[in-house]
Parts: sequence; structure tokens; C-alpha cells
Amino acid sequence: MANELSWNRENGRLSLYGELDQDWLVPLWHARADATKEVEVIDLTGVTRVDTAGLALLIHLIADIRAQGRTVSLSGKSENVQTLAQLYNLPADMIP
Repeated sequence: MANELSWNRENGRLSLYGELDQDWLVPLWHARADATKEVEVIDLTGVTRVDTAGLALLIHLIADIRAQGRTVSLSGKSENVQTLAQLYNLPADMIP
């Protein structure tokens, strides 16, 4: 059964829950400006699935946070995220 993507922003942490994939990420894409305000950590601990569209969204979220003048890190990064980043030969600092 599908697990809709949800998120919570609190104390500089954007926590994601559910499936970060093309079927569920559109609401977060539309809310990304507000979702990344004052964020320094993106927590993926609650993410159950990531596809290439989800990886692309993560790259955009990271870029948005950096554009706001902050550094960002990922916590709870799954092996799946790391594998996708390697398959696309992404620089290590693109998915911190």
C-alpha cells in the first residue's frame, strides 16, 4: 500500500515521512520555499522509499537551502539514496 509523503519543519529540521517518489512529491515541491525556511537538516529517517524523482527533489531542496545562505546536511540517509546518487555520478557535496 502506498505511503503518502508528509513533512514537518521544526527547530531547523525538515523531517520527511513516507514515500519520496513521483507519485507523492508534488505537494512538497509546491511548498518547498516554505518547507526549507531556516532548515539546516533534512531528516530522511521516516522515508520508506525514494525514486529518481525523489532524489531530484532532494537536490532542489538542498540547493534552495544553500541559496538562503545556510549549510545543510541529511540525516537518516538510506542506502537507496546513496546508491541513486552513485548511479547518477553526483558529486559528494550535492547529497551531503
